[in-house]
Amino acid sequence: MNFDIKDISLATKGKMNIEWANNQMPVLNSIRKRFAIEQPLKGQKMSCCLHVTAKTANLAITLKVGGADVVLCASNPLSTQDDIAASLVMDYEIPVFAIKGEDNATYYEHLKVAAEHNPNITMDDGCDLVTLLHQKYNLNNVLGGTEETTTGVIRLKSMERDGALKFPVIAVNESDTKHFFDNRYGTGQSTLDGFMRATNILLAGKTFVVVGYGWCGRGLSMRAKGMGANVIVVETDPVKALEAVMDGFRVMKLEQVMPIADVVITVTGNLNVVNKRHIECAKDRVILANSGHFNNEINIRALEELSVLKREVRNLVEEFRLENGKKIYLLAQGRLLNLACGEGHPPAVMDMSFANQALGAEYIVKNHNRLESKVHKLPAEIDNKIAKLKLLSMGIEIDELTQEQTDYLNSWESGT
Repeated sequence: MNFDIKDISLATKGKMNIEWANNQMPVLNSIRKRFAIEQPLKGQKMSCCLHVTAKTANLAITLKVGGADVVLCASNPLSTQDDIAASLVMDYEIPVFAIKGEDNATYYEHLKVAAEHNPNITMDDGCDLVTLLHQKYNLNNVLGGTEETTTGVIRLKSMERDGALKFPVIAVNESDTKHFFDNRYGTGQSTLDGFMRATNILLAGKTFVVVGYGWCGRGLSMRAKGMGANVIVVETDPVKALEAVMDGFRVMKLEQVMPIADVVITVTGNLNVVNKRHIECAKDRVILANSGHFNNEINIRALEELSVLKREVRNLVEEFRLENGKKIYLLAQGRLLNLACGEGHPPAVMDMSFANQALGAEYIVKNHNRLESKVHKLPAEIDNKIAKLKLLSMGIEIDELTQEQTDYLNSWESGT
């Protein structure tokens, strides 16, 4: 078995971490038990480009138990947990190509290996694998794929509009049991966790700017407010901006807020959101970070060009000194803060996200012949099934509609 990881001797530690995460993933566990019996992925070659964490390991194990031939590579150079990669190789015989801190050349070499696995199903976190396959490889054997992130879905929908998408992709991020929980509660908690690990600063009383008020921004704003921060939201969408106001947050333009901001975190999925003009008017010692998928939301090149000195003052905390003497701090090289400086989302959240991934792969196998080469959403009944399994695991029961109530809601003639 070929693989490329940091250190196979880390496997023992990795297996304990995988098992610890598994304790908090009851929905994926129930799917794994069914997969072991039914083998819905038998004979399918799967290439997965995901964050190599303990939660992802449990997804990869579930896919293999379901009969898939799985290869895993990293979707971010800084998010890999090397002990997890070692355990997947040693204990579960799943080929992994990921090393924490790998350079771009190595990252794309690992991506190439995943592409050359000749997959029937792809599983992506950011659309890098799907993009590479479309650019350089034969797609005849690809039945379809799944995509985990908002950023990836944006890229895929752009491909669809341009007529470039050549196989169907399930936008797992569009599932209610994914973005309502993963993006809001997962990103909210894990971003602050990564921030605190990196900086160890007190949030209470700080002016904390959240750029972007999608589901991730909502969650981050809510959690930062709960820590006592003075949260200000920056938005370009008038509806989302209005929602932020109604949720109790101040909304300002980024250029207005930079002179008073202590912390600025981007969660937009867009390019150069914090740009040169924003850096120039920033408050001395402001901390910049990003929890969007790619490291292009903060214009790092502009930051470097404006600086006369750059040094690492803490692990993954870089200090940039500007000509006017101001200091700007950048976390995690502008990459995903929650995974570079922390462990990413809690397993209980990823339980639902990865349940969507596993069932998405099964759905592709069963339905690929009737799926157009477009971006699709998992059927509502699968989404609801995941929610019910999660509630069941929490010991929560809910009411059901009576037949009379169902008939009433479905009748256009319903009256008083």
